[in-house]
Amino acid sequence: MRIRAFYLLVFLLFSSAFLQVARCQSDMDVEVAEAAEEAVEEGSDLGIVGDDVQDFGDGSFSPAPDVETVCVFPKNPSRSVTAGEECELVVGMRNEGESSVNVIAIKAGVHLSYEPRMLIQNLSTQVFNNASVPPSAQAAFPYVFTIHKFLQAGTFDLVGTIVYEIDQHPYQSTFYNGTIEVTEAGGPLSVESVFLFCLGIALLGLLGFWIRSQIEHFSKKTKRATKVETGTKTTDASMDEWLQGTAYTQSLSSKSKKKK
Repeated sequence: MRIRAFYLLVFLLFSSAFLQVARCQSDMDVEVAEAAEEAVEEGSDLGIVGDDVQDFGDGSFSPAPDVETVCVFPKNPSRSVTAGEECELVVGMRNEGESSVNVIAIKAGVHLSYEPRMLIQNLSTQVFNNASVPPSAQAAFPYVFTIHKFLQAGTFDLVGTIVYEIDQHPYQSTFYNGTIEVTEAGGPLSVESVFLFCLGIALLGLLGFWIRSQIEHFSKKTKRATKVETGTKTTDASMDEWLQGTAYTQSLSSKSKKKK
């Protein structure tokens, strides 16, 4: 009984600790998300330099243990991105360390959903020059990207990372690694609808041609099967010459004389 009571006590302590950590994580996500939305509404000068100002290469850095990130699509909760049009997201960062975090840049890429290692498009890199997050503070950073207008509509993976420094050591954290729905630009006719319309017209034309050929073939068969009777009997001239001088011609001549 004492052993069971001991295990039960350990289980209760572990459960309470786990629930507390989960609750703190959830509260953090809510707070950072609210900060991100406020940054979009109010707007702040984060020292945005521009796109593709600095090349970070293909090297990747590990995330800092005291930095947490979250991503919010403030104007697009469904995460549906129109090809060729700008889409905005906000990256929320919370610094639980003892040193300030200097945010360097935000970058992202589009990958195939069924093959995440296959990169479809490298999106623009947003660089900052005076963005920092003090210890025990949180901040939000906007990021605007554009999917290539010729990218086929469908579901793709968006992988976004934020690059930062702590005590002159580079780090990076993945703030979003999930799916987005890419749609074609709205208009009277899309490429897919035009293709389907032309395909339908072609199929209808082939069907009409096949029906017409079947009708003509059936009508020719009926004409060949029908025989027309003239009502008079004709004799072949070559047959008359062959029968001349036979008993058949003599009987015919005698019958004609009797009629006279």
